[in-house]
Amino acid sequence: MTDQTPDTVSVLNSDTPIMAFAQLQLAAPLARAVAEMGYESMTPIQAQAIPVVLQGRDVMGAAQTGTGKTAAFALPLMQRMLKHENASTSPARHPVRALVLLPTRELADQVADNIKLYGKYTNLRSAVVFGGMDMKPQTLELKKGVEVLVATPGRLLDHIEAKNCVLNQVEYVVLDEADRMLDIGFLPDLQRILSFLPKQRITLLFSATFSPEIKRLANSYLQDPVLVEVARSNATASTVEQHFYSVEGEDKRHALHQILKDRGLKQAFVFVNSKLGCARLARSLEHEGLKTTALHGDKSQDERLKALEAFKSGEVDLLVATDVAARGLDIKDVPAVFNFDIPFHAEDYVHRIGRTGRAGAAGLAVTFVSKSDARLVADVERLLKTKIELEPVVYDEDLPDIRKQGHINDGRRLYQQEPGDTRREEFAARVPRAPRNDYRREPVKSQDPFFSKPYEPPVLAPGTAPSWEAAAAHPGARTVSSNIKAAKRKVAALFKSV
Repeated sequence: MTDQTPDTVSVLNSDTPIMAFAQLQLAAPLARAVAEMGYESMTPIQAQAIPVVLQGRDVMGAAQTGTGKTAAFALPLMQRMLKHENASTSPARHPVRALVLLPTRELADQVADNIKLYGKYTNLRSAVVFGGMDMKPQTLELKKGVEVLVATPGRLLDHIEAKNCVLNQVEYVVLDEADRMLDIGFLPDLQRILSFLPKQRITLLFSATFSPEIKRLANSYLQDPVLVEVARSNATASTVEQHFYSVEGEDKRHALHQILKDRGLKQAFVFVNSKLGCARLARSLEHEGLKTTALHGDKSQDERLKALEAFKSGEVDLLVATDVAARGLDIKDVPAVFNFDIPFHAEDYVHRIGRTGRAGAAGLAVTFVSKSDARLVADVERLLKTKIELEPVVYDEDLPDIRKQGHINDGRRLYQQEPGDTRREEFAARVPRAPRNDYRREPVKSQDPFFSKPYEPPVLAPGTAPSWEAAAAHPGARTVSSNIKAAKRKVAALFKSV
């Protein structure tokens, strides 16, 4: 692999005609599946990347989130792999030829579902493996043979070490959300996985954000790459309306209620920076009357999938999540995203607000900014190359202030009660408690009269000294209780004397 400057495909502008999928001349099975999924016109990233991948070139694809990057790499790869298609039941006839690596379990499951739909009329087999689930079903599926394997790095390494899959015939490698995959956290696992692959292969990198450092690192894994950019690097979708509100930490939940009411929002993502904060915020919002579920890394995979399904089906209004849900998740018609906390990495801001305004739809992105967030706001400004204007939140008088509702569970276990608020006392009077038996206040009196008598000195015979004086007269004497008998049993010596 050589470090070289990639060729660049020019950015599509508004005057560039958008191609239809029919113009790609896909194989009949793929064209039939695409038509059934309702695909008609290609998005800019698809129009530029698909022809390049069909030529067998390495690609770095940068496009705004929600613009169809999955189809941009999956369709041309499957088109090229149709030459290996066969109906044999032998696992040896179905080796892994395309490997798709993703950073999160939810994204891996979503991409695998799309690939299955694209290949439903072909004999190409696909499978997905990710952590948090039992390995046995995944192992059985891998043993049957698959051509397209979608995986997260950690679980894939588990299967490699268990010899459940062999990657020596891989022809295509895709790093989706490549900036995250090349991050320092994933890089060691990624390097181990790439060491099991053939040197000659086609490598595709797709992401919404590419920092200059990530581009330089990515070039070391690519051969004569083509850089496909359909928008300015790290740009946000123009269909997303962005607002930054100046709100301190204790007012954020109140502001969230106000904006939900003003905008008439029925569903929204709410992003926070920590798993503990995610769980606490979800509980608080649930107590305040909002149907809420939480999604973070400490939940089991089954709980995470159920939370996503409940949000997709409309059973819950708010999905409070960490950045595990910030990348790639395609949930249609989500009207808004709230950044309850500003992300620590500015690139994650682009991915977070990309959960709304997908595929050309309108969306709203709201970010709460406190005084301590100055550095994080500056990072976002530097990334977006724009000045952020902070707005105040205007609260309705008829909207109850949640800070006055008693318990506030923001991690500090506070209880606030306004002057003149007697609800706590009224509740205590309405529900009287049983008297406590506090032994410290009223000592229990003994029934034995011996313990109530005053102290009486012992009566000694004339000329007899008290026992403590007798002991003081013989300081070297050792007194042994008469109840203790001397041991006469012989004990075997551990060592013989010389």
